[in-house]
Amino acid sequence: MKKFIIWGVVTVGAVVLIMWKLNANKKANEAKTEFVKQSNIGDIPVLVQKVTRNDFSQGFLANGNFAPVRELSYLAETAGRITRLLVDEGSVVKQGQAIAYIDGEILNTDLASAKANLNQLKVDKERYESAFQTGGVTQKQMDDARLQYDVAKTRYEAASRRVSDTYVKAPISGIINKKYIEQGAYLSVGTKMFDIVDVSRLKLAVSVPEAQVVTLTKGQKVSVTSSVFPETTYEGTITFIAAKGDNSLNYPVEMEVGNIAGKDLKAGMYGTAHFVDPKADKAIFIARTAFIGGVNSNEVYVMAGNVAKKRKVVAGRIVGDQVEVREGLNEGDIVITSGQINLTDGATVAVQQTVK
Repeated sequence: MKKFIIWGVVTVGAVVLIMWKLNANKKANEAKTEFVKQSNIGDIPVLVQKVTRNDFSQGFLANGNFAPVRELSYLAETAGRITRLLVDEGSVVKQGQAIAYIDGEILNTDLASAKANLNQLKVDKERYESAFQTGGVTQKQMDDARLQYDVAKTRYEAASRRVSDTYVKAPISGIINKKYIEQGAYLSVGTKMFDIVDVSRLKLAVSVPEAQVVTLTKGQKVSVTSSVFPETTYEGTITFIAAKGDNSLNYPVEMEVGNIAGKDLKAGMYGTAHFVDPKADKAIFIARTAFIGGVNSNEVYVMAGNVAKKRKVVAGRIVGDQVEVREGLNEGDIVITSGQINLTDGATVAVQQTVK
């Protein structure tokens, strides 16, 4: 019984002690709050920033490798032995220029035979057409003569094309980057002969994040630099913007870049595209430190005279230590950027410095 009474007294005493402590802490907190309020009656030192609208460019960089705008592998279109080879690796060629000859003796014989047959059938066709006018031949006989002539004409044109193919001509202007054949070699149809690249114009392929790709348009001009000629700026034009991004939400973008004489870029070199949004509007950007408790709070202190007033804003882009404010601030407003920890709404402040 005595033990029960003792434990009861101890428990009651502990509860009374806890309540006393909580009450004391509450009074201490109230005293601190009152002290801050009383302190706010004085001038609290702060740093401020005057709100202005600036051209805050959304420029960004993207890296990639240069590639030729045009390149192809030339394949043999006719079989035969190479009798003359007119170019070597590194040779500069023009479109339509002869670069090799293939032995066409047999093909020339076929062409001569096809031409002779065509001439004979042309004479026969004209005779039948003339005889038909006087009733000497039937309609069918005249039609058969015309058909034979048309077939012979087709065969002659095919023979002419085969002979023409023995004169290998460059399909594009450029440089012979690789030669796969030698003079005297025998070619089959489809044999690879040359790789031709045109580096008078290059394309730079880069990947652009989703946030930036929406600011780009086809035909937009882009400044391009390279590590081999860092002092030179090349002009690029966007020619392709992918409609679908990869798993990292990056979008392939290609631009055509003109070469500069004396500082010629080569395919495979490393390049950097400098993108600038030409439609960038002037926007309000303030220091990131101006936000109370962080950007997500969307709250700042604005000075009204020498009084700090809490204001709700809408934050936008974050660029380094600057944050765009889409709504809630106007040009000329004075925003407090430092000292907010000591502020309450309506506190008086003293400006120590204005942030540019």
